[in-house]
Amino acid sequence: MGWFSFIILGLIAGAIAKLILPGRQGGGWIATLLLGLIGALIGGWLAGLIFNIGYDDFWSIQSWLIAIVGAIVVLLIWGFITKSRAKA
Repeated sequence: MGWFSFIILGLIAGAIAKLILPGRQGGGWIATLLLGLIGALIGGWLAGLIFNIGYDDFWSIQSWLIAIVGAIVVLLIWGFITKSRAKA
């Protein structure tokens, strides 16, 4: 998969992760899309490292699941960071 399609996949995965997660996460849509891109990158790296799988194709369900799960994890971590920062 090329860089442009990977960026598009990460941005869409971030939007889907935002829709899946309940409540308000810190940051707006732009921050969410960037965190989704980071989550897709980290998800792909971890999937390759742990399970020896990676991004096959833009339309592969495996690629989408890896990207969305990675985006959800990064958004959850970001939510914990911003909530603890808001309380302090």
